[in-house]
Amino acid sequence: MGLTVAPVEAWFLAWIALVPLWVLVASPAQRKTKLLSATLWGIGYHGVALSWITGVHPMMWMGVPWLASIAIALFCWAAITLWGAVLVTIWAVCMTVLSQSVGTFSRTLVGVALWCGLESLWSLGPLYWTSLSYTQSPHNLVILHLGQISGSLTVTAAIVAVNGLLAEAWMKYEGSVVKDQRAAIKVFARSCILFVILHLIGFSLYSRPLIQPPETALRVGIIQGNIPNTIKLYPEGLRRALADYTEGYITLVERGVEAVLTPEGALPFMWSEVLRTSFYSAVQEKGVTAWIGTFGEQGQSYTNSIFTLTEKGEFSRYDKVKLVPIGEYIPFEQVLGGLIQRLSPLEAKLVPGLPDQVFDTPFGRAITAICYSSAFPEQLRYQAAAGGQFILSAANNAHYSPSMPAQHHAQDTMRAIETDRWAVRATNTGYSGIIDPHGRTLWISGLNTYELHAETVYRRITQTLYVRWGDWLTPLLLGLAVISKSISSLAK
Repeated sequence: MGLTVAPVEAWFLAWIALVPLWVLVASPAQRKTKLLSATLWGIGYHGVALSWITGVHPMMWMGVPWLASIAIALFCWAAITLWGAVLVTIWAVCMTVLSQSVGTFSRTLVGVALWCGLESLWSLGPLYWTSLSYTQSPHNLVILHLGQISGSLTVTAAIVAVNGLLAEAWMKYEGSVVKDQRAAIKVFARSCILFVILHLIGFSLYSRPLIQPPETALRVGIIQGNIPNTIKLYPEGLRRALADYTEGYITLVERGVEAVLTPEGALPFMWSEVLRTSFYSAVQEKGVTAWIGTFGEQGQSYTNSIFTLTEKGEFSRYDKVKLVPIGEYIPFEQVLGGLIQRLSPLEAKLVPGLPDQVFDTPFGRAITAICYSSAFPEQLRYQAAAGGQFILSAANNAHYSPSMPAQHHAQDTMRAIETDRWAVRATNTGYSGIIDPHGRTLWISGLNTYELHAETVYRRITQTLYVRWGDWLTPLLLGLAVISKSISSLAK
């Protein structure tokens, strides 16, 4: 399963990669064996998929000794890997308890409902990235359109269901009785039919034409500044950022754009300082709106924010809601704050924004995702339901292996499809891009390059089932699983 995402991107393996674990969990093997298998599967998937996190090393440019830098990188990798493995282990425990002595249909339903329920709970926490759904992005756009029905967990449910039926077919085939082999063929056929039906539903959604009236067009410019983290917060980086983003803004204005998007932390100053820079003067002179990634003040703390700047000054502000643990804040600060501060040289003074923010612009309300927030679909769904007409995604993405920005692009592809919105992505070092509501990437930047790009996107007010009703499928599956389990128990 870990090979389904960047850098390998063998997305098709997701449709069979859960089969071995399912067989082990559903077999009469000892419980310890099942739990160990589930834990190892979880470590394998999440550990491989999230191996890019080790790219935080080296941090010597921050004054961190080489050995401490290695230790921090390995700790982060181990922590997020084990966090994901816990979910898989809990699923295996619940499956062992709830799915014994039930039929193929009931066990499959229980397995799908449990996985979706656990992923739903997982998404409420601080660490969420490797949902099974993102294994299909950005390649299998047809199946990703199921996200318009009930969000990304619809895709997860599809993957688990097909894997579950394949596993059930294999378990029946293992028997030597001819009758069992015929039953195995029937279950295998059902898994194939389900796979085809799911893709046909997705294709019907994917095939719908995009209605884009000319009056909804918006010419947007993107600046990819390519300021390495190693110099970003030092005098050379501050000078380059100010010069390159100001020059890029002026160039894009001359190309006829109506607004310019910059990455997360593009101008690494406090907002009050930005108002005294050449960039601010350029916006006042040219009169073209700019969305600026910088830092906002909130009492004694500060926020990672995007500001809308017009020739008249600040128009609106959006503060990053989902902060990166340890990197941007200290988890359990009241209990562990002192210990972590001693162990880690990283400063963590950022505070999150409110989850119910909206981001108004001179062109209508926008849906805003700042870096890590792209992995949390509910954040964007809320903004779409509140009237957001297009997505602005701003990220840094520097200092990691190329698989991280590729996976980040995959996350935004899913969000564009789920909300039926155009997405404009500006990153510091790549990949910046333009994504249409069907998830098609119309332009994508290179890595570690300074780039400017202008593209026409369209504002949309449509609302998918997911935007209107949220994740209604997971509670439905859980309810059906309870009913199915109860019927099976009464039939004994």
